[in-house]
Amino acid sequence: MGSEAISEHDEEAEAAALSARAKANLIGIACAMGAASIFSVNDVLIKLLSGGYPLHEITFIRGVIATTVILAVFVPIDGGYANLRTPRWRLHLLRSFTVVAANMTYYAGLASLALSEATAIYFMAPLFITLLSALVLGERVGPRRIIAVVAGLAGVLIIIRPGFAAFQLAAILPLIAAFLYASVQIMARKLGMGEKASTMSFYINFTFILFSGSIGLVFGDGHFSGSGNPSLEFLMRAWVWPPVSDWPVLIGIGVLISIGAYLTSHAYRSVEAALLAPFEYIAMPLAIVFSVVIWGDWPDAIAWLGIVMIAFAGLFVIFRETRLGSLAPWNKPLPRNR
Repeated sequence: MGSEAISEHDEEAEAAALSARAKANLIGIACAMGAASIFSVNDVLIKLLSGGYPLHEITFIRGVIATTVILAVFVPIDGGYANLRTPRWRLHLLRSFTVVAANMTYYAGLASLALSEATAIYFMAPLFITLLSALVLGERVGPRRIIAVVAGLAGVLIIIRPGFAAFQLAAILPLIAAFLYASVQIMARKLGMGEKASTMSFYINFTFILFSGSIGLVFGDGHFSGSGNPSLEFLMRAWVWPPVSDWPVLIGIGVLISIGAYLTSHAYRSVEAALLAPFEYIAMPLAIVFSVVIWGDWPDAIAWLGIVMIAFAGLFVIFRETRLGSLAPWNKPLPRNR
């Protein structure tokens, strides 16, 4: 009788644990999808502003607002300001400058490209992570994953169409951004990053302030502008004082980026990354919807083929890593965690 009672108690405890895990998984998935959606809206807002402001001014204002929110809200939640003192500040700065470079190249390309195409190309980052895992870390990558990487690259070539009238040089920029992002992830895995999420976010946004402010001092008077190319103009345009009507958008960009980073951090702290990673791909259909609704940019049949190839290649790599039990490439959020 006693053994039966113990057995029933164990079954109840196991059921409660499974229920708690299922609830945590649902919350984590919701956070990951929410963050991906927030980053997609952030992309929309920056693209909308790309015709009237220089990129470095937008990222400077975004950095100031995001840093303020991080210091006021998320650092106290994560344990206090003592976490900002770190002996690894050089590593933080190296990582942060690479993240900033990835952001700047992505958004410069976004000024010229359809949001759907720029987002799809940027999602080459998980495939680059797999490739760099083999080349830099010496990890074994099987033929199926290599084929997936090649398929993803073929998808990019289909979208950008080099040698054809539809080719835009700006399409190379989100591809460079994806490679830089992958390099950040490999750097984090090789050197280790055991800091709080709020600490890492603080250093990234503080670096945005330093970098964007410095670029503004050089190009902020607009004397290099006038090329007529949307991407170059986004980089070279003179700083302007925003009208009152634009401040809600600029403030919204800074607040959104800090909330998105926190949601991503919460999701990846509580749920296995391999479970969450596929849900970040919600950014791709969202980008297509935003492109069509806001700008009327419906991908043609060739672009659709490239987008689908990149998406399936990335999802296959995630599925394959999960099956093999090798989750290292997914111990960090996917590209939308900017």
